[in-house]
Amino acid sequence: MKKIKFKVESLRKIPNPYGVFSPESNKKTPEMIFAIVDVRELPDNIPTKTNPREQNMRTKVAGRIKEGLLSDISPFFILNRGILISAKDVKFDNSNSELTIVLEDETVHGNVDGGHTYRTILDYRNKLAPDSKQYARVEILTGIEDIFEDVAAARNTSVQVQDKAIAELKQKFNMIKESIDSEPFKDDIAYKENEDKDIDVADILTLLYMFNLEKHDNREKVAVSAYSSKQTCVKDYTSAFDKYENEMENNPYYKMRNVMTDIFKLYDLIETSMARKYREANNGGMYGRIKGVEVPKTEIKFKSKFYKKNMDHRTPKGFLYPIVGAFRALLAEKDGVYYWKANPMEYFEEIGKNLVADTVERSRTLGNNPNAVGKDTGTWKQLYNNVLTQYLLNKAE
Repeated sequence: MKKIKFKVESLRKIPNPYGVFSPESNKKTPEMIFAIVDVRELPDNIPTKTNPREQNMRTKVAGRIKEGLLSDISPFFILNRGILISAKDVKFDNSNSELTIVLEDETVHGNVDGGHTYRTILDYRNKLAPDSKQYARVEILTGIEDIFEDVAAARNTSVQVQDKAIAELKQKFNMIKESIDSEPFKDDIAYKENEDKDIDVADILTLLYMFNLEKHDNREKVAVSAYSSKQTCVKDYTSAFDKYENEMENNPYYKMRNVMTDIFKLYDLIETSMARKYREANNGGMYGRIKGVEVPKTEIKFKSKFYKKNMDHRTPKGFLYPIVGAFRALLAEKDGVYYWKANPMEYFEEIGKNLVADTVERSRTLGNNPNAVGKDTGTWKQLYNNVLTQYLLNKAE
């Protein structure tokens, strides 16, 4: 556990309007704390592993931050959006205006957004004139451990925007477009920013990432990042494209082109069958009562992601992703092409009730938290091993 102390000029705590404790888990709900800090008082040991951006200090954005910091006429804390920190707890000593930030786990506690601002302040605050003062805005969130990835993704959209925009400009998505050319959802995918379409290409890449056999080549390597970080999946796809640009036959996503549509069909099958498989495993149990599962509030039914089939329930991705990813156990490579060792749809029909039951039960042990399931490496491994075991049993028979 790490404690960081520093002086603040002012501070305000914003209570969660839903209350202090979550009624389902009795955990403390997220809270927001805003502080204005003299840049000279900002500590230099705030962990940055939690920031999904790499800080490129040669960009125009970084240059403008530097100019704003060193300006004698511009209030930096107003013109700059500041720094976002995730923390376990926050304590404030009103007698000396000292703030203490408690960081317990550096995978979810530390600098989440504003990495360029933080680096700029540390690099250039000693260049401020002795009689000049600049202040930074620091936002601290506590209690976001279970939704950390969602917060990080929401606050760091610009890098993902840039990666996707450049990838589309350089035609890096053409292999996907060609593979799904005959599918009904081919025109529903947003490859560019601000396109008003139902499917984000980043969601496509998260599913493909699960089946990248170069990245996940054994049962110990599970694709939890597919759930926890879209940015990781976007970067993996674009990096593979760049790495194998002159030898595309070695690109794992190019090798995937013959099974690509099957992955989307599998996702749709699992998404539309979750309630049915839950009832099979629980003697007609009520799937809609499970924490995180949504039931339509009107007569209008939900639609499945790719093939727009009617659904009476919407399943959280924290349930869907580990189950979908488990079917990598049926994927193999031969002569530079990915193929199915067995039909994944048939296997889901055979053992889907067990996969769904195990996933829901895992959520219960984690405090009825589908988000925690999606990030739980043990769940991903267990479901993968379930599919692999069934395949080996069927093969032996």
